[in-house]
Amino acid sequence: MEVARKTIENDYYFLRQVSDDVDLDKDNYMEYISKLKKYCQNNFVYAMAPVQIGIPKRLIYIKNTSTSMENNENFEYDEEHIMINPVILRQEGHARFLEACESCKDFVAEVDRPYKIEIEYYNINKVKIKEVLEGFEATVFSHEYDHLNGILHLDLANKILKMSYEERKQYRLNNPYKILAKDGEYNLSKKIDKDLNKRILSL
Repeated sequence: MEVARKTIENDYYFLRQVSDDVDLDKDNYMEYISKLKKYCQNNFVYAMAPVQIGIPKRLIYIKNTSTSMENNENFEYDEEHIMINPVILRQEGHARFLEACESCKDFVAEVDRPYKIEIEYYNINKVKIKEVLEGFEATVFSHEYDHLNGILHLDLANKILKMSYEERKQYRLNNPYKILAKDGEYNLSKKIDKDLNKRILSL
């Protein structure tokens, strides 16, 4: 059975909900992971959050943490980094990237993120892990982490553009992942854009 994605066009308010914690003793989280894995292995994605396929649970599945879109196109490439009930403990530095999203179709956004983050989460064996992510890996994680809180990358956009996959690929070649600072406190406020629908409908 095909795993279907939720989109802002058809499921806007579903995507806006805050996902629930995974109950490690009662929830069948391996089923959530299996569905995420199936979707990631059959689509051009860096990572996915369960709410994007109709499961509002706090879990992140990361497929590719290199900026290479070719790795996304290679369905056999899969880092399969799974984080259950993740929490961000610390954020540093400053980076910028043109982000896309499976839930937002062709709408892409230039977004500022921390360059480095310290996180805590449970792995599939219910072991608590503390880890530091840097560079593009931190950007990928942060994008998915926002999904768990009902936040879209478009909310945080410096600018929103509408691009096809090939146009996006070319744009990123000319405007790659940009490191603005590797350290220092990251304190850019996340202000949710109340006029998001108006902004994207005008594109």
